[in-house]
Amino acid sequence: MIKNRHDNTYHTLLEKILAKGVKRKNRTGVDTIGIFGEQIEFDLKDTFPALTTKRMAWKAIVSELIWFLHGDQDERSLACLVHAKPGEFVFTDEQSLEDSFATHRTIWTDNVEAEYWVSRNKQGYVGDAGRIYGVQWRDWQYHRDGEFHSIDQIDNLIQGLKKDPYGRRHIITAWNPGELDLMCLPPCHILAQFNVTNDGYLECMMFQRSVDTFLGLPFNIASYALLTYIIAAVTGLKPGRLIMSLGDVHIYENHVEQVGEQLTRLSRDEPKVIIPEFGDTLQAWHTMHPDEFFLVNYNPHPSIKAPMAV
Repeated sequence: MIKNRHDNTYHTLLEKILAKGVKRKNRTGVDTIGIFGEQIEFDLKDTFPALTTKRMAWKAIVSELIWFLHGDQDERSLACLVHAKPGEFVFTDEQSLEDSFATHRTIWTDNVEAEYWVSRNKQGYVGDAGRIYGVQWRDWQYHRDGEFHSIDQIDNLIQGLKKDPYGRRHIITAWNPGELDLMCLPPCHILAQFNVTNDGYLECMMFQRSVDTFLGLPFNIASYALLTYIIAAVTGLKPGRLIMSLGDVHIYENHVEQVGEQLTRLSRDEPKVIIPEFGDTLQAWHTMHPDEFFLVNYNPHPSIKAPMAV
């Protein structure tokens, strides 16, 4: 048994996939070993679920979440967050933009450069990721009475938690069937519901349809835990639990060796997180920078590299 609860939950899932998983083909051309229908849970009250048996790319995790919360679809904006200090690293012309792809890549670069997306992208600018997660969160569009309307789901979530904390409709979703073809990658984590306990803790239960368990899931765990921390801070609540309901949970065959290496590692102390003060509005989100978020007492093993299937 691993002493770190968060690592133990994750390692147990890896072991179950290796023991019971079925080999399947998929659109990427790299076979997976997978199971279907799992649920894992993390206690956020005292520590943060950043894995310690391999180093997590903390700045990349924070940057992507900020990017989503901005409602941005320009992958180069994400590159600015990941690679720059506040106010720096701005692309001003075509040459600097081209150079940026060569030297400043993100976890989304391969997707926005993928041929299947480039060939059908109608936006007309390099780096466009389409109407992915953050766009759906902040600008869900619909047509009614002959007019187009927009819904800011994050704002609705926050206002709903403040006005009716025990309501059962505190939900955000990124799965928009009418716009899946306008995304460089249809969302994997597609829905989250939030709950407030009687003693003032905020809980998040999310559903993820497809789970790259070695590369993607550790990132998703940390990202939704951090989202819960942020929403709790804005609404005057305390972070409670993160529950993740997972659909197709798989390990790519070219990740099996790396999984084996991670499973041999002993976990280390659970870290804590420090986030900036947001007040009770969304206004501060537009200026926040990933360098303002800190993992405390984080002493992980080295990272383990693996190729991402696109």
